[in-house]
Amino acid sequence: MEIRDKIVLITGGASGIGKIMVRLMLERKAKVIIWDIHQEGIDRTIAEFSGKGKVFGYKVDVSSLEQIQETAKKVKAEIGVVDILINNAGIVVGKYFNEHTPSDISKTIDINTNAPMFITREFLDDMLKQNSGHICNIASSGGLVSNPKMSVYAASKWALNGWSDTLRLEMKQMKKKVNVTTIMPYYINTGMFDGVKSKIPILEPEATALTIVKAIEKNKKLISIPGYIYRVTRLGQAIMSINMFDWFAGDILGIYKTMEQFKGRKK
Repeated sequence: MEIRDKIVLITGGASGIGKIMVRLMLERKAKVIIWDIHQEGIDRTIAEFSGKGKVFGYKVDVSSLEQIQETAKKVKAEIGVVDILINNAGIVVGKYFNEHTPSDISKTIDINTNAPMFITREFLDDMLKQNSGHICNIASSGGLVSNPKMSVYAASKWALNGWSDTLRLEMKQMKKKVNVTTIMPYYINTGMFDGVKSKIPILEPEATALTIVKAIEKNKKLISIPGYIYRVTRLGQAIMSINMFDWFAGDILGIYKTMEQFKGRKK
């Protein structure tokens, strides 16, 4: 997809890979809208990147359907039809399931799963009317493999994976030129997963953000980062018994121990 002159909305755009994608989109001459819960972060990002192009910010808690709907109306009235939507905002709670509070569970599902669907619903009709658009959903390789201390996060991303790729198929069946890309990255070194220890290399934010933007440009359907994560896990799950796959993922790849020293982003 040609990004130049397009209107791009990025949730969680004031930090991490979201902020990097804001810069990359501006460098491609797009008009960029940031949605984020932190006004200070929005202000800093706009101040830093305003010389690169047109960038706008809206404070919005994406766990609130009311705020999503109200802010979507403002975006349409003040800026116009969104051409590219990147559902990037997400949270993680790194605990055993019995340690989760009801608030932990509902907030994780609201932000990681429900928000991308609600936000997409607000902007999809316009894309369908103009018969063009792109929706990019930042899911996770945690939506491919079970992992201790990530039960609710994994559940939220498994659901996101399934919805996102099904939406792609629906657009295809409807013969609409609205592309959907599902991104499944491994742990990214942004602070969100501070304390994670991994045999598999943790991803660098700049390279990851660039991979995502290029995936949108090339209308990729579904990619994992690194690419072998999807192939290795799916093949292993297909040909191995559960006990053998547990040994492979837990002992050989070390995935099941990655969250043992998890700290997460400081508030």
